[in-house]
Amino acid sequence: MLSDKTLLIILYALVAVRLVSHFMKRQGWLEETIDSLIPAGVTALAVIAFLVRPYYIPSGSMENTLLVRDLLLVDKLIYRFSHPNRGDIVVFRRPDARPDDPALIKRVVGVAGDVLEVRGGSLYRNGMKLTEPYIKEPIDHDDGPYVVQPGHLFMMGDNRNNSQDSRIWGQLPLTHVVGRAEVIVFPFTRLRLLRSQQGVAQELP
Repeated sequence: MLSDKTLLIILYALVAVRLVSHFMKRQGWLEETIDSLIPAGVTALAVIAFLVRPYYIPSGSMENTLLVRDLLLVDKLIYRFSHPNRGDIVVFRRPDARPDDPALIKRVVGVAGDVLEVRGGSLYRNGMKLTEPYIKEPIDHDDGPYVVQPGHLFMMGDNRNNSQDSRIWGQLPLTHVVGRAEVIVFPFTRLRLLRSQQGVAQELP
């Protein structure tokens, strides 16, 4: 998978080769091929920079919704016009990430003002127990409560017992969000849209 930096380097190299061939007054199959590749590369770079980006799943923290080696397409544009919702699967940069650290992917379980708590293997939001069919297994420890601060999200992996998420590194500033995962595109046997699932709240007696 090409990053925007790698693609940019390739484009610079193609342009350099094309300029050399131009000044040498050469025009053959190589020059024609480069002439067709440069616009395609510029288009791909624009798409990666502003619209969608491929993202490769490196760990099992989102099992069983996302598996290791799944390839996703991430919509980078949607949150320029709206905020993440509960249940969205979001790619982001950790609050304490260094510039070269990879992006992470988790599910939004809480937005500003929500109170979250883990009790008896289940997640409670604003005092209501959530039924979450997408998680891998019940949570094996109690945690919280957490109050989600303005301008922040609370993130959890669907593999709740094996996920480094907001319970570890804190709440996620909205400014660190990259985009929303939309579809699994590879392997082809797992081709599917990723629906936003926030869990069903059950009012306690």
